[in-house]
Amino acid sequence: MSVQTHPTSRPQRTPDPTREATNRRPAGRTIVASAVAGAVAALVLALVVFDGGTEATITGALLLGFGFGWALMAVLTVCRTRQPQRWAVVPAVALGFTGAALVVLEPGDQTLTASTWVWPPLMVALAGWMVVQVRRSVTGRARWVLAAAIAVLVLASIGAVYGNVARTADRAAFPAPGQLHDVDGHRLHLDCRGEGSPTVVLSNGLGGSSAGWARIMGPVAATARVCAYDRAGQGWSDDVASPRDGVQSAEDLHTLLAVAGEHGPYVLVGHSTGGTVAMTYAARYPDQVVGLVLLDSASPEQFTRLPAYPGQYQLLMRRGLALLPTLSRLGLVHLVPGTSHLPAADAARVDALSAAPRAYRSQRDEISVLPEVFAQAQALSTLGDRPLAVLTASASSTGTDGWVGAQDQLAALSTRSVHRTVDSTHEGLLEDVAPAAESVRAITDVVTSARTGTPLPSR
Repeated sequence: MSVQTHPTSRPQRTPDPTREATNRRPAGRTIVASAVAGAVAALVLALVVFDGGTEATITGALLLGFGFGWALMAVLTVCRTRQPQRWAVVPAVALGFTGAALVVLEPGDQTLTASTWVWPPLMVALAGWMVVQVRRSVTGRARWVLAAAIAVLVLASIGAVYGNVARTADRAAFPAPGQLHDVDGHRLHLDCRGEGSPTVVLSNGLGGSSAGWARIMGPVAATARVCAYDRAGQGWSDDVASPRDGVQSAEDLHTLLAVAGEHGPYVLVGHSTGGTVAMTYAARYPDQVVGLVLLDSASPEQFTRLPAYPGQYQLLMRRGLALLPTLSRLGLVHLVPGTSHLPAADAARVDALSAAPRAYRSQRDEISVLPEVFAQAQALSTLGDRPLAVLTASASSTGTDGWVGAQDQLAALSTRSVHRTVDSTHEGLLEDVAPAAESVRAITDVVTSARTGTPLPSR
């Protein structure tokens, strides 16, 4: 007799949500990791994905990265921890939507400035609401991490309002000293003083302005007509829709001088990258140019003659400096003491212009077209026997490999040239007393040589 046994079916267990939640880990590490991931994402988007972008694009990229961090916190704490932070969806949406709008729409300076009166109060209100949520649902060290992140939002809001107030005061305190002239739909600032031919025209470097020539204009105006101007986006000149390359800047200057009633011939003076703009002008309008002064000028062959320059351009100038308009918009630049060495009143004017977001945006715009600017300046292959003075700052000579050779090449543009090395920094040729006096001497020497046809003094 056989006995058959039948397996008994085991009852299936119903998942216990309470027990499952209990087995999950606390949210602290996930919160901290999400915050770090958001910061890393912000930097990657700003410095890699949108590298060299406009102020709106870089600001939007940073907000998208931070929004990603908050979204990651909301998702991971719900799925993997017993302390879900669903409220984090709100800052994720707010920052992400704003960041996407900035990247897509790319508003200009006026829109960004106007919005800075609106978004800080909203951000502070959001931050207050977030503080309540953190106190309710987060414990331990993670609470302090989130508190720090929220504090950054509040400080950014306060800084943005402070920056707006400071810039409004600066505009009232420092009106344009010269005249604004319409040049193909945008206004350019021109400040001319003195009498006598030839007329000296001063060209700024990156991030510079006509106000930076304060130590130069007075002494030169004592013996000649001298004009300082601001390229589009610089100083008191209007912004333009897209960056101007060297040819466009030279054409702008040509039109500006004609509209303002200034007549050649001209002695062109260029500091830093302003030197390459002056060279392009001399190549395009050779009949108007009787002399050239290059003050620690950039070289048209900068990318090939300076071994470190290509790397500096890609990493520091295109990527790193593109962050400065955003930081300036948040008022951070106003917290840094001014660096100008000009007399107090002139230094205040230069520092105010330099701290504005549009000054950094202009610098970023010009950096974006530097390869074209340098290439276009190579059109000037010779000045013939027209007088040329090249002044090189000693700090640039000792601190930049290849700089001396590049400056020697500039001096070789003319058969009537002089090349002097001045004990100075790059900016000191305009701002420090003794080096600026050397710059004035070089300009007056070229003016005298152009008037009389005599050789330039060797020292």
